[in-house]
Parts: sequence; structure tokens; C-alpha cells
Amino acid sequence: MSKAAELAALIANVNNGSPLGNKNLMQNGAMNVNQREGSTFTTNTYGYGIDGWEVNNYLDDTITISQDSDVPSGQGFGNSMKVTGSSGDSTLTTDEYLSIIPKWEGQNLQHLKKGTSEAVPLTLSFWVKATTTGTYIVEIGDNDNNRQISKAYTVSSSNTWEKKELFIPADTSGTFDDDNSLSLWMHFLIAGAPNLMGGTLNSTWNTAYGGSATNRWVGQVNGMSSGSTDFYLTGVQLEIGEKATAFEYEPYERTLSRCFRYFNRITGSNCREFAGYNESTTKGLHVFRFPVRMRGTPTIGVSSTVSNYIVAYSNTQTACSSTLAFNTTNDEGVTFYSTVASGLTAGGASALRNIDYIDLKAEL
Repeated sequence: MSKAAELAALIANVNNGSPLGNKNLMQNGAMNVNQREGSTFTTNTYGYGIDGWEVNNYLDDTITISQDSDVPSGQGFGNSMKVTGSSGDSTLTTDEYLSIIPKWEGQNLQHLKKGTSEAVPLTLSFWVKATTTGTYIVEIGDNDNNRQISKAYTVSSSNTWEKKELFIPADTSGTFDDDNSLSLWMHFLIAGAPNLMGGTLNSTWNTAYGGSATNRWVGQVNGMSSGSTDFYLTGVQLEIGEKATAFEYEPYERTLSRCFRYFNRITGSNCREFAGYNESTTKGLHVFRFPVRMRGTPTIGVSSTVSNYIVAYSNTQTACSSTLAFNTTNDEGVTFYSTVASGLTAGGASALRNIDYIDLKAEL
């Protein structure tokens, strides 16, 4: 074997057979990107907090998700996700649970060869710090084929950073769809519903939760039983292979670009202006081309305060007189109308200045 071939084999072994720069399937595993800058979830609500991480809160408590600087010492991380409650939920009843959930498109998972005889195993590693000690569950789900597996880990010391590694065997049943829809998800359970943890933990790939939903979260502690309990997570890596390798750090701008595929908050602090022209003396048409192609045509959220949007033209600027009206939208960009009372020159140039926010959402 040549020296070049030996080096290539060594690199492949170190990275569990994955190419350098792409071994970590987890998006924003170092919790670096937090465009929403903190999110609150009341009882029976779900949505996104830290970019790429959905929150399901079905506890009788309000849950706050924030980016925190509390990290494991000497490991190279600058941020973590902090999950905290208001008063806690000490008595869980049917279907009450709290989890944080990363998700994947099927087209990004084809190299796992799931559903074939060549399917590969995976290893999940992460750093966790929790007030409540005991057993926690990570549930992995194949959304395309209704298949599932659950893995348990133990938090041994309260309020202490601990590294965990979970082995996920290859699954030779059920291929992932090759598209931009949801194919794979994970539940990082913080508190589990008692009606979903009364059987035997389904620790191998199976259909429909191993025959019973009670096999999903067996042993899960209530990690949010009081208002003084917290749960932190960082350094999350999902990679091909039977062992965890060193965490793959990536530049902030690359993580941000990956996050923009699913969510982009355009804020006034960006001093963003959208170029356009005037269709009449009161209406401007503006265009925004997304920095990266989004997963699909996004839903768009804007501030309802019309004065937060300003049209600049002919060395003059004036606040809009009505809410922005969207004209055309696809996964590459959007055009929208601004309206002012008067003063625009039909056919002339103008720019829309955003001084609050515009949210573009194409999350799984």
C-alpha cells in the first residue's frame, strides 16, 4: 500500500469512514446559533428555540429555552442550550412530557444506506448537565417507515457536566425517502409521560415502538419537577461508526448558513435594505434573495406595526402606511409590496428599510 493510501485509510478510520468536514450529521450541535435569542413555551406548545432544535412542552409549566455560556471546562465549547422551567411539574399525568428534538431531511441521510444490507451503525455523543440525576432517554425515530429505537443514559452527578455516548445499530429495514421532507428525528427526553414508560425499553430497531407505546421512554426521570431544576446540552454529535470520535468544530458562518436553510430572522439591527422600484406614487415593489436556498417555500412572519418599515427614495424616507403585502415567494427569495401615503415617483427606485424583524420559516 502506498503512503498516500495508508494516510487515506488512517483518516477514514479516525473519522469513522466519513469525509473530513462532514462527519457530524447534527446541525448546530455546539449551540452556537440562536437567532430567536431565547424562547418561551407555555403549557401544550411546541416550536423552535436554539436553531435546529424543536421544543415539545406538554408539562403544566412554562419552559424557557436560552443560549448559555455554561459549558464543560476545557472542551472547546462556548455555548450550551439551557432548558429551565417556571415552577416545575412535580406530578406527571398521561401524555405530559418535555423533550428537545433535532430533525433531518431524507436526502441528507442516503449515505447511511438504511434499509439495505449495507446499512451503517451510528454513534451519538454529547455533553449534558442536569439538576436531576437518574435515567434519561434518547428516542430515535424513522419517520418514513414508522420505526423506532430508544437508548438510555444516566446522569450520575447533579449540576455537573458529563459526556455520554450512545450506540445506534444499523437498521436494514425501511429506506429513507430521498427528498427534503422529515425522515429522521430524535427526542432528548427531559421528562416523560407515565403512559409511555410502563413496559420494556425498546432498545433495538422495531416497528411501532416495539409493539407498544409503553416501551418508548421506560425509566425516564422527571427532570423538570420543580422550578429550581435545569437541563443543559452541548457538543452533540451524530456520526457513522461504532465509537465516538472528537467533536467536529465548524466555523460559525458555516453553522449559520446551514441554519438559514430552515430559519432566517432579518432584524433591524442588520440595517437591512431591500431594493426595488415604485409601481405608483404610493406602492413600492421590493425583492429579497435569500442567502441560501431554503428547504422549501417559507412561511413569513412580520411585525404588525407598520411604522417599523420605512421606504427610502430620492433622499427622503417615510414610514409605511400599511402592513407589508407579499407578492411572490419561493425557496430562493421573496418579493413584497410596501405602501406609503404619497410621494413616490412611479417607475423610480426605492428601498425598504426594516427596523424590526422579518421571519422566514421552512423548518421540518
